[in-house]
Amino acid sequence: MKMTKKLTAVAAALLVGASAFAIDGTEIMQKVYDRKKPDFTQAAVQLTLTKDGKVEEVRNVGEYGRCKNNLTDMTMVFLSPATVKGTRFLVKENEGKDDDKWIYLPSLKNTRRIAASDGEKSFVGTDFSYDDMSSREVDEDSHKLLKESEDKGNFKDLYVVESIPKDPKSSQYSKRISWVTKDSWIPTYIELYDKKGKLLKVNEIKSITPMKGNGGHTYNIPTENVMTNVQKNHSSIMKLGGLKIDQPIAERYFTTDYLSTGK
Repeated sequence: MKMTKKLTAVAAALLVGASAFAIDGTEIMQKVYDRKKPDFTQAAVQLTLTKDGKVEEVRNVGEYGRCKNNLTDMTMVFLSPATVKGTRFLVKENEGKDDDKWIYLPSLKNTRRIAASDGEKSFVGTDFSYDDMSSREVDEDSHKLLKESEDKGNFKDLYVVESIPKDPKSSQYSKRISWVTKDSWIPTYIELYDKKGKLLKVNEIKSITPMKGNGGHTYNIPTENVMTNVQKNHSSIMKLGGLKIDQPIAERYFTTDYLSTGK
């Protein structure tokens, strides 16, 4: 009888363990991808570059975004300082294939497409790569839920998900570990590992601001995002201000003609 009770207890423990995660890693990352976004966003971005904790440069950037059929387009216009003034960048999200990306460099006076092979390169001298500035399809990776509840940074009770590329050549990273909020499905802390399996960068959202858009819907907007290259001890800090939500933006802002002319 004692043995029966013991086996019953073990079986019960196994059942609890098997059902502990009511959701799996792929479902979580799909919810991240599918979360509702504003039709339009506009913001003034302060982009600060730091080395060893000391400020190197502060940039001012205008950002315009739109979302249609859950696909996002974004244009960034660098306003200052003089070293980057006039640089303009456009990324258009595609479904089932790589996003399209273009950049206008005033020193060259032309707009060029960012090739997929350039995805690992630094985005305008920041700690973000061009690939970091675009999306990634959920099914390109295998996702595993590591923990159902863990506190990290400024947020509590987060899902922890490990994502590994199914095709290692499809990503500059060997894996990502994401801490995802359960209420808004936002990865607020992401560890990015290099091809040797060593931690390369950490992308951390410091703050999220709820904002009401059309129809009374409330969007949770990340308003401070820090990308840190831990191997170089260098960081790029993006802070959003002057946010406007669901106020229509003209089509021309999301064209390569706008990149070339600024109008």
